[in-house]
Amino acid sequence: MRRWLPGFVALSVIWGASFALIKVAVDAGVPPVWVALWRCLFGVVTLWAILLLRGERAPRDRGLWGHSAVVAVLLNTVPFTLFSFGETRVSSVLAGVMNATTPLFTLLFAVLTVPEERHPGARRLAGLGLGFLGVLTVLGVWRGLGAGATAGALACLAAACCYGAGFAYLRRFLSGRPESVTTLSALQIGCAAAELALIAPVAAGAPHWPGPAASAALLVLGALGTGLAYLFNLGLVRSAGATVASAVTYVTPLWSTALGAAFLHEPVGWNALAGGALVIVSVALTRPRRARTVQPAEDPKGRQPVG
Repeated sequence: MRRWLPGFVALSVIWGASFALIKVAVDAGVPPVWVALWRCLFGVVTLWAILLLRGERAPRDRGLWGHSAVVAVLLNTVPFTLFSFGETRVSSVLAGVMNATTPLFTLLFAVLTVPEERHPGARRLAGLGLGFLGVLTVLGVWRGLGAGATAGALACLAAACCYGAGFAYLRRFLSGRPESVTTLSALQIGCAAAELALIAPVAAGAPHWPGPAASAALLVLGALGTGLAYLFNLGLVRSAGATVASAVTYVTPLWSTALGAAFLHEPVGWNALAGGALVIVSVALTRPRRARTVQPAEDPKGRQPVG
């Protein structure tokens, strides 16, 4: 039995469950921006606690803090809010499938910003086109969408687009840093929490007690999905390599669909299944061929390859 398999399954479940947890919170009346803030607060507390237990210190490099603040906007502050807003109007099933388009947007931004990605090739371009077709299939454009559903779906798609831009930025400015992934993650989520703390009271007023179910959902969403999941991902990269770790993208929408249908009783239409399958195939097509055979050397600092 492959030793990395339990970690792989655990990570895919945590990230797949995030969309159901967001749905529980927004259905309880928690404003989207406060959902984003609470998950970042619980996440940063978890990461900084681990950082202190490991005896690591926060770096003082102003450039690193500046890049971390930008990454936080693109990978946390904006997309966390957009996904939460989107799920006030669409199901967690649809949000999970929209999230699966992240590698497509990552490739798109990499082509625009990373010199070695400027010529993606016909296969990867075909993958982008197929992914776009998959999104249209999930949305069921032939039968039309209501204004609310359209706004929610576009918000989720915009969140995935932010992830794509964020990963491209991360690859260019932070992937070669000597700091550990725990340090970089703690800085990133800490910046996101600070950004959202400035925005949330102005945009949505003071927080209120949403009830035990929503509070538990936010705690799990933050501590696990925005905290420990980073470390699980690192462990997977170390034990199985970046290729296996990146394959979590294929499994996450399956969990988000299954959990949304089983626990939230959300409908799953044939177009969501067919469109999701097209998106997964498109992601496989857009992966570089070299990633299937080349494994990164283990990094004792724990830096996570990006791309």
